[in-house]
Amino acid sequence: MSTPLGKLTSPVSLVVDAILVGAFAFVIFTLVKSHVPSNDPFWINLWGGLTTACMSSVFWLAIQMFRVVLKAQLLAKKK
Repeated sequence: MSTPLGKLTSPVSLVVDAILVGAFAFVIFTLVKSHVPSNDPFWINLWGGLTTACMSSVFWLAIQMFRVVLKAQLLAKKK
């Protein structure tokens, strides 16, 4: 099954996405770990990391959705 939009990702876009998601994860982890109700560093890092992983996954999904919608709009504007 072929997509009418053509190829949606490239190696460069994947690297850019990885950098954006990594930066987002770092910022979220620094914000979230202060809200973990524990004094033990293991639990703070565990729950902060799990929360960060979930939120970073949603951020990655949002980036991918934005890329597809933007490409579709640009192709529609050319026609």
